[in-house]
Amino acid sequence: MLPHKTLDQYKAVFFDVGDTLLTIPAARVIMQQFLASRSFHRGEERIGELFTEAFRLFYYGKQIDPFEVCTPESDRAFWMKLYRYILQHLGVEEERWTEEQIHACCHELYDLFTSPEHYALFEDVKECMAALKNRGLRLGIISNFAPTLRSILEHKGILHYFDPVIVSTEVGLEKPDPAIFRLSLERSGLAAEDVLYVGDHDLNDIWAPAQAGIDAVKIKRYDYHTGDGIYSLRELL
Repeated sequence: MLPHKTLDQYKAVFFDVGDTLLTIPAARVIMQQFLASRSFHRGEERIGELFTEAFRLFYYGKQIDPFEVCTPESDRAFWMKLYRYILQHLGVEEERWTEEQIHACCHELYDLFTSPEHYALFEDVKECMAALKNRGLRLGIISNFAPTLRSILEHKGILHYFDPVIVSTEVGLEKPDPAIFRLSLERSGLAAEDVLYVGDHDLNDIWAPAQAGIDAVKIKRYDYHTGDGIYSLRELL
C-alpha cells in the first residue's frame, strides 16, 4: 500500500534498518546466556518481557532534544540506559551487584548487541532489494544506529545495494529530526517527491520524512506495529 503514487513514479526507495531490514532474533537468549556467564540466572520469558517493556518505554517513547547532537557516545548512553532498566527489573541490585558491575555490564551489552554476528535479515530483504534495483530504483539507508551499521550491512551481504547510507552517529543528526531526511536528499541529489521511505516507527519513519516532503510507508513486522502499512517488502513490488 503506497501513498498516492505507484512505485514506478519514484526514482528511489530509502529504508530504515532496525525492525525494517534486520533484527536480532535471539536477543532474549543472548542476554540470558550473557548473564548466566556472570552467574546471574533469569528466565528467557521474563527477559523477553522486559525487552518489550523497555523498548516501548525508551525507544518508542523517546523524546528528542533538538539541541542535542547525535554521537557514538550519546547512542551508547541511550542503550546503556535501556539495558540498565532491564537489569534493575531483573533484580541485579538484590543480588548485590555494585554500581561499577552494572555499568560495566551495560557497556558490554551495548558492544554485544551492535556486533554483526547477532543480526539477521528478514527473509524478504535480499529478494526485494534485488528486485527494486532491477526496476532501476536507487536504494538508500537513513537509520538511527551505532557506528557499526555499515559493517553489519556488509556482513549480511547487502551494503552494496545502498547509496547514500545515512547513519545518525556518523552525521550528528537522528530521526525524528527532519534534517536527517533533508541531508539524504542533499547527498543523493534527489528531490523529495522522487523518494519513498520505508520504516516501522510512526514518529521517526512516517511523520519525520513527511516534514521533509518525502512519502513514507510503514512496515509492520511485529504484533505491536499497529495502524496502516505493509507486512512484507514484497508488497512494494
